[in-house]
Amino acid sequence: MEEKKKKKVFIDGPISAQFIADSISKHSSKKNIGAHNIFLGQIRQDKINDEQVIAIEYTCYKEMAEPILDAIREDCFVKYPLTCLHIYHSLGLVNAGEICLFVFTSSAHRQAAIEACSYLVERIKKEVPIWGKEILSDTSSVWKNNQ
Repeated sequence: MEEKKKKKVFIDGPISAQFIADSISKHSSKKNIGAHNIFLGQIRQDKINDEQVIAIEYTCYKEMAEPILDAIREDCFVKYPLTCLHIYHSLGLVNAGEICLFVFTSSAHRQAAIEACSYLVERIKKEVPIWGKEILSDTSSVWKNNQ
């Protein structure tokens, strides 16, 4: 199997709709793709102790997170017949309603793209050391692991 090149994963701030659209558009030239599947993680405006979550501030230890993400990515290519896969996660402040996680899988057939996308999201949430500090409407905050 040919080794896949390491991709940039972390993006400062929210992931824009334009970035997502451009990522999708770039794949139209790849004629061997028959299916794409996308997961978008969005910041919810939850309530914690009668305060609303207005944003999440994401941090991570990149030197630890990047090798884990590379391993997850490589495992996914072994497990599923994919053409492409992309993972993008925000760092820094992301407001409620904005996108913080973008997972994009492509394959010749839909089932592989769907299953691989779900597999990736679950592994990222369980294994990657990314922390989210919820910013509340009263400006207090609560730390959560990989939210």
